Amino acid sequence: MEDRYSPEGERMEAWLDDHLEFSRSYFIRKASREMVNAWFAGRVHTIQPSASKETPPPQRTQQPSLDPCPPGTGPGPAALPPPASLYDSRCPSPAPGQGPGTPTRKISASEFDRPLRPIVVKDSEGSLTFLSDADRQPPPTRAQVMGEGSGVAGGGGGGDRCARLLELVKDVSSHLDVTALCHKIFLHINELITADRYSLFLVGEDSSNRKFLVSRLFDVAEGSTLEESSNSCIHLEWNKGIVGHVAATGQPLNIKNAYEDPRFNAEVDLITGYKTQSILCLPIKNQREEVVGVVQAINKKCGDNGAFTEQDEKDFSSYLAFSGIVLHNAQLYETSQLENRRNQVLLDLASLIFEEQQSLEVLLRKIAGTILSFMQAQACTVFIADQDSMNSFSSVFHMDYEELGDVLDVPKRDCDVSQINYMYAEYVKNTMQPLNIADVTKDPWMSENPDHPSNQIKSLLCTPIKNGKKDKVIGVCQLVNKMDEASGSVKAFNRNDEQFLEAFAIFCGLGIQNTQMYETVERAMAKQEVTLEVLSYHASAAEEEMKALQVTTAATVPSAQSLRLLDFSFSDFELSDMQTILATIRMFVDLNLVQNFQMKYTSLCQWILSVKKNYRKNVAYHNWRHAFNTAQCMFAVLKSGRLQSHMNDLEILALMIATLSHDLDHRGVNNAYIQRSDHPLAHLYCHSTMEHHHFDQCLMILTSPGNQILSSLSLDEYKATLKMIEGAILATDLALYMKRRGEFFELTKNNQFVWEDEEHRDLLRSMLMTACDVSAITKPWPVQKRIAELVATEFFEQGDKERQELNIEPSDLMNREKRDKIPSMQVSFIDGICIQLYETLAGMSEHCSPLLEGCQKNKQNWKVLAEQREKGTVNGVV
Repeated sequence: MEDRYSPEGERMEAWLDDHLEFSRSYFIRKASREMVNAWFAGRVHTIQPSASKETPPPQRTQQPSLDPCPPGTGPGPAALPPPASLYDSRCPSPAPGQGPGTPTRKISASEFDRPLRPIVVKDSEGSLTFLSDADRQPPPTRAQVMGEGSGVAGGGGGGDRCARLLELVKDVSSHLDVTALCHKIFLHINELITADRYSLFLVGEDSSNRKFLVSRLFDVAEGSTLEESSNSCIHLEWNKGIVGHVAATGQPLNIKNAYEDPRFNAEVDLITGYKTQSILCLPIKNQREEVVGVVQAINKKCGDNGAFTEQDEKDFSSYLAFSGIVLHNAQLYETSQLENRRNQVLLDLASLIFEEQQSLEVLLRKIAGTILSFMQAQACTVFIADQDSMNSFSSVFHMDYEELGDVLDVPKRDCDVSQINYMYAEYVKNTMQPLNIADVTKDPWMSENPDHPSNQIKSLLCTPIKNGKKDKVIGVCQLVNKMDEASGSVKAFNRNDEQFLEAFAIFCGLGIQNTQMYETVERAMAKQEVTLEVLSYHASAAEEEMKALQVTTAATVPSAQSLRLLDFSFSDFELSDMQTILATIRMFVDLNLVQNFQMKYTSLCQWILSVKKNYRKNVAYHNWRHAFNTAQCMFAVLKSGRLQSHMNDLEILALMIATLSHDLDHRGVNNAYIQRSDHPLAHLYCHSTMEHHHFDQCLMILTSPGNQILSSLSLDEYKATLKMIEGAILATDLALYMKRRGEFFELTKNNQFVWEDEEHRDLLRSMLMTACDVSAITKPWPVQKRIAELVATEFFEQGDKERQELNIEPSDLMNREKRDKIPSMQVSFIDGICIQLYETLAGMSEHCSPLLEGCQKNKQNWKVLAEQREKGTVNGVV
């Protein structure tokens, strides 16, 4: 800094003054953040005094009746601190040459104890919301700003006076810092009326909307700097004294002799020895004609008898008409900054809550610690409501202010819950309304129980914590003993505290509910894991069955020819259950699946037995025998239909597993019944409900110990196989078949089916699944009639359930009373579902034509029965 005053420094400064564009460009390019901050600080906090160099007389001391402004009661801090989070230490940057700033305490609720917009309001429906309609005021008119009959331009020098007044107004129009603006107003007023002393008071309101006056400038004289002017903070009562009267009435006072006015308090003059003669006191109003402040000038320096003139009053009033709007805008800006900080506090709380949703105890500890730190209470208790009881809590978490240092430690509960007062929390839970008691000791219940630990409580604030829908209390948050920051004594909770705790409770409710849901899901998943483990054990084949099968297979597994597995006219009616299992083994062996995928023989046997076990024996048609017949038809299509050569090994494996598993755990009812009966399965899947369940059962068996026939596959092969199995099983839903078959029929009809196209191959696999699933319609007539009886039995049982359980009339297909229509319905089924499918497959491979021929023959037989039924010559199905 010394170089600045050297000859070289002076020449450099002079050159910079002559080259302002270069100086500006250099500053923009080279200036550091510290330099910019120092420049701003100098502009805001070092306002130059007027040209007068007279040393002002000593300022009057504060009169005894004027109370220093208590924390949080003023209209705002001298300069708003930057936005800070809940745990910022908000240390101001030290000025050059000063020591480091002293860290201040964490942000607290008292900083917002002003009439800000409510944090939580009720909408038109009475529900709590954070959104509110902003006040909309029309812009002020010129008459409102200038005032009717303004005399600014009057008199001989009116033009110059008006121009000067406009210059002064322009000088303050861009100020947003309230304290700096007040000092600037003081400088301008001094220039206009030249008094000896000035004071400027702003109207403030606490959170209870009680008005008061707080000084921004008090008893300052010409030459006072901003720092000197803003050191004193005086709190005046509303409508008391000269300043209070002007604020309450909104009317100016021009007093020539202060001692003759009964509203004047002479105590200050007696203490300081200063003589107050004349007083000019005017209100500052905003565009809505509301008083936002009062300016007082004491002792006119020149003029007759030191009194303020009518022109002084006019100039003063005209200037304040403009500066009042500027001051109001600055206050609005200050309020918006404060609301922004308040919103940041809430966002920080929300972030703190929602980052922990796994442990309710950890969450409650964070909630209690945050609220205690912010609200400055001695203790916080969070009660969690018992959902199974109307008048009890399932858990309680308590934290004292002294425990704040341990907030991030491992959660612990070492408090004696018997010492906690549940009465107020129970009341809040039942009424769903907050409770604020200024002095608990005056509660009649306390006087009746003098030895109760709750007698240590002085003030209490309790609010309900509601669920997301706001229709149920899931907890209660209780704060006790609000601590005064200055004295450390206990005081009452105010409306500002109520608003913050109410807002906190909304976030806490969401956090608690989410955490409870997470814990519920975790418990459900654990139960599901145990259940699956048990099901897997019971779903697997018994050890005795395995031993019996091993003994049988050790002797011999019959050939496909001896079992007639290659015939499309195959029937399982003559086979025992053991023979069906051996036949299944034979199909896997003859398709080279055991060899190609290195299946363990014992795993294959156990898997087949487990699949058989998971078909319900009390289901008339969709049981193990149907699954076995579907698999046999697929085997015949691949072998006798000559499609094996067009399929790769993974496709064949997937198709055989899918056919055997496609109706696992079938309950004898269709998807429509599952949906109408509101079965739990209906909530798991939006479509193909039972088919999805069949696949889930298939996957469970495949992954169960001892049943892992896919263990030799690579990861990619395993994923591809499971995907094909899932697609094949879902394809047995006739609703999906009806959606996709048109594309398949069109491709084959126009000779556009491409074997190398994976989508075409997937479509073919789906069609083959349906063809095998309904292949009973292609069997010889005696077999077809017998199977039709089984199908009808199952359908009629569902129809009976629909009548008895759902109180609905079943469709003809399910209606036992319409069994005479079975022949005609079979003809419709063949025409609508089967014929075109088998025609298309026969067109792709002439070796599949037996399926089409069998279907056509059965159509004719059903048609004859239908005609006979119409004539009344037969009863029942046949």
